[in-house]
Amino acid sequence: MRALLSFFTVLPVRAASLDDAARTGYLLPLVGLFTGLFGALLVLLAFPLPSSLAAVLALGGVLLAAGFHHADGVLDVGDALMVRGDPARRRAVLKDTRVGIGGLGALFLVYAPAATALAALAEASPLRAASTLLAAEIAARSTMLLMLTFGRPAEAGSSSAPFVAALSGPRRSLGIAIAILAPLPFLLLAGIVGLPAALCAPLAALLGLTVSRRAFGGIGGDSIGATGELSRTALLVLVSATA
Repeated sequence: MRALLSFFTVLPVRAASLDDAARTGYLLPLVGLFTGLFGALLVLLAFPLPSSLAAVLALGGVLLAAGFHHADGVLDVGDALMVRGDPARRRAVLKDTRVGIGGLGALFLVYAPAATALAALAEASPLRAASTLLAAEIAARSTMLLMLTFGRPAEAGSSSAPFVAALSGPRRSLGIAIAILAPLPFLLLAGIVGLPAALCAPLAALLGLTVSRRAFGGIGGDSIGATGELSRTALLVLVSATA
């Protein structure tokens, strides 16, 4: 886990190589426990503070814990999807450091519903909101793992390539099982919507794989991260519908 936390979070752990992280990639959903715990503690501030403020702080907390890496992916993918042309041209936009209206629009569409849904959950029950946020963080990483398991890198030099190569044999099977099952314990407080919410990770991964193949010629760090962020939002919105 140390290698994964070093690569996917800003938590103060000893630095590790990309190859080290790739070898333990099948444990990626468990990273959500660490980023999600920070946010879950902040959303409990809804007891003394307005629920909307606690929700924004909690969402900001999980994004900060991940170093905003995946939020950057949302920006890049939003800009790239606005470009007309072949996958190579869109991949070039992914690497462009400039931010366009497509990226800003994607940022709003992904995070505004997440914050609103979390606020609704926090107002109804801060404990349920905290549990759901933990589930959503784990599901986001489950989505990423499923994309790495079933996807093909768009470019040989992609940061996703070592993970794809390492996810074979027993690691592949174990990774799939963890990705599907890991969010479930934290959805117990969600009630009847808990089981459908658990499907957010595989369904988002399927969507991400389809869009990545058609738009970019395969998966990459940006498309994987952006799809994980979308998965978090989908889960929060779905559970909030019964708040």
